[in-house]
Amino acid sequence: MTARILVVDDVPANVKLLEARLTAEYFQVVTADNGPDALEICENGRCDLVLLDVMMPQMDGFEVCQRLKDNPRTAHLPVVMITALDLPEDRVRGLQAGADDFLTKPVSDLALITRVKSLIRLKMLTDELRLRAQTGADLGMETRLGENLKAGSQDDARLLVVDDRPYSYEKVVRVLADKHEVTVIPDAQEALFRAADVEFDTAIISLSLSDFDALRLCSHLRSLERTRLLPIVAIADIDQEAEIIRALDLGVNDYLRRPIDTNELVARVSTQIKRKRYNDLLRDSVEQSIEMAVRDPLTGLHNRRYLDSHLEGLINTAHAKSKPLSAIICDVDRFKAVNDDHGHDVGDEVLREFSQRLRKNIRNIDLACRFGGEEFVVIMPDTGVALAMVVAERLRREVASHPFVVLGGSKQLPITVSLGVSSLDKADDTPESLLKRADIALYNAKSGGRNCVVSQAA
Repeated sequence: MTARILVVDDVPANVKLLEARLTAEYFQVVTADNGPDALEICENGRCDLVLLDVMMPQMDGFEVCQRLKDNPRTAHLPVVMITALDLPEDRVRGLQAGADDFLTKPVSDLALITRVKSLIRLKMLTDELRLRAQTGADLGMETRLGENLKAGSQDDARLLVVDDRPYSYEKVVRVLADKHEVTVIPDAQEALFRAADVEFDTAIISLSLSDFDALRLCSHLRSLERTRLLPIVAIADIDQEAEIIRALDLGVNDYLRRPIDTNELVARVSTQIKRKRYNDLLRDSVEQSIEMAVRDPLTGLHNRRYLDSHLEGLINTAHAKSKPLSAIICDVDRFKAVNDDHGHDVGDEVLREFSQRLRKNIRNIDLACRFGGEEFVVIMPDTGVALAMVVAERLRREVASHPFVVLGGSKQLPITVSLGVSSLDKADDTPESLLKRADIALYNAKSGGRNCVVSQAA
């Protein structure tokens, strides 16, 4: 694993020490000795993680971190504060500013590198989502993500606490239950099943379970499809340094040591909730982008791009199973006159209404697409030409027998449709040949007076 690490410190000796540690692990290192330069490097996308000193001139580390997290372009960057400040309130202030961790000098090489690798792994998951959401980012989605995160609360989360010591989990519940829904499950096996069934926002797991290996529970959570992205915060005793390092290596997101500082607990859990909600928004934007790419925005039907990418597979399946498959091409008659006489808004209403009638007259397994303009295509698996003709005629009657109501009910337009039908005929039939025959049939329907159904044999 490699990544670009930005080291921000105004003391050259500290920079050289961290640079040596990181390059020994084959990380690429970028350096800055002040906050403004660090912000510029991050803004330009030249790093994957920031190791940030707190005490600096011009702009201290707290302000740098806050600015990074407030900027939608850099909010996803992991930030680790490394400082000589060791008071609990300093650590909490750093976490509240958005830092992913707050390490006090001197930091052992093993602890530092383990934490860096853990955060880089998490960032890689986020980067993959961000890459897939690039279309959404081009449409301003990235800015909206940042705005949604700022406007949204980190409250009302579902938290799972796995701890079999009441004196330990009662404190956690007391601190978090005011703002979150907290579920305590002492039994690790039951907790695993519950986590797979319920959409939790964060799991808080004690590394000191008496009857089960807590690290194995963390490993199981990371291996299951339903829980592999669930943020995990481990709670460890003061002497469990080896367990903490192992937990981070297994994919645990964060940790606290006992005795638990309540403010630190709130800050670390809030960070994990925020990260999960950010990734959830990214996944939603990916799904929206995919939907936008394959749906016609006017009618809600699939578009030609979707048809082109799926028709060959449907034909291959039909050939392999020796099943019939038919295509219907529909064209709204004299649609140009509708636009010319009544305006394009009315034309859009007609197309939307036609698509609704089309949906009502085909099966769920049939593929309906807007081919372009006023042309629509229906692909019907397991359907021969005779049955396809019946469906096409039913749709023709549905359109011709009921006027299209437009302009809020103030007008009714008589609309008709012409339809061409073709079916798979030979083993070497292709999407092009199937649609070509349907298009010829449609042309014959138009030439024959419109408002009719014509089939075309091979």
